[in-house]
Amino acid sequence: MKMRKSRVLEKLRAGKVASCVKLNLLDPRVTEIASMIGFDSVWIDMEHVPTDWGTVENHIRAAKMYDTDVMVRVAKGSYSDYIRPLELDAAGIMVPHIMSCEEAKFIVRTTRFHPVGRRPLDGGNADGAFCLIDTADYIEQANRERFVCVQIEDPEPLDDLEKIAALEGIDLLFFGPGDFSQGIGAPGDWLNPKISETRKRVADVCRKHGKFAGTVGGPANFAQLVEMGYTYISMGADVVGLSAYFQSILEAFDR
Repeated sequence: MKMRKSRVLEKLRAGKVASCVKLNLLDPRVTEIASMIGFDSVWIDMEHVPTDWGTVENHIRAAKMYDTDVMVRVAKGSYSDYIRPLELDAAGIMVPHIMSCEEAKFIVRTTRFHPVGRRPLDGGNADGAFCLIDTADYIEQANRERFVCVQIEDPEPLDDLEKIAALEGIDLLFFGPGDFSQGIGAPGDWLNPKISETRKRVADVCRKHGKFAGTVGGPANFAQLVEMGYTYISMGADVVGLSAYFQSILEAFDR
């Protein structure tokens, strides 16, 4: 028996751009709709949203029906916070606010099996097909078919950026402009040159070290991001779409 292959990794390794949409709402039917429409992945958030583990599990099940990956942004914490989404069979995790190479090394150690790291070994969960996958195969497939993404969204890790990107076990560096704008003392100033410079720097460093670059974007700057070297782009969010839809309906009452 084999683990489900990551659709995101398959596209990225083929030199293509993988799509992602961020979902804040708890109902797994939102994930089902996004997956049915054809997104390569959905981003489930546990940093800013009070999503419980049972709900995450159902989001993953809904996505897998349509061969869509789930990436879970975990709450920054202990090793169990990092491995639990993987054991639920999420295709990848995103760890926010990486501040140093040492932090990134801890993440690799706790999320990758031997010989890359020392992730706690069980196999009796969805990703290990509930012990139906041979242990050696499980270890090899999990290291190959699950991705680890770290967020660069502060100025502090920039001194270690090359070292972080060089780490075996890190697949993706994801630039977050929102918190980065706070970190440089210019919250919400999206045209600040430090943001554009760092966005390009992250993409360049990923290319240099054979890693994938991810970020948030929109239709207006999609082509620019791809040209810059970003191949994992999260575009849109369920709450934004629903808010805009409700506003458009309400406008009819004001005519």
